[in-house]
Amino acid sequence: MLSGCSSWVYRINVPQGNFLEQSDVEKLRVDMTREQVLFVLGSPIAKDAFNNNTWHYAYVFNIDRESEQRKSLTVFFENDKLSRITGDYDEPKEFNIPLDQ
Repeated sequence: MLSGCSSWVYRINVPQGNFLEQSDVEKLRVDMTREQVLFVLGSPIAKDAFNNNTWHYAYVFNIDRESEQRKSLTVFFENDKLSRITGDYDEPKEFNIPLDQ
């Protein structure tokens, strides 16, 4: 048997990017500093080169050849404070209540 002649190639399923749970996102609050966001979510997968006020968190996991799991979160800062989030996660119910209140 020649294993090198197979048309099927084994691929390891390797998660890529930032794996975030909804519980991580629930900790975000408006007016958090960049350092606080880094502590809660970790380093972003990408920062916008033309707009330092936008951070991107993305996660991809190929479950099998036909399906994959994708999730993303984008956080926006104004005056170095967290102002809003968008993406595949639910916005926290208490997002608009700053931590100091």
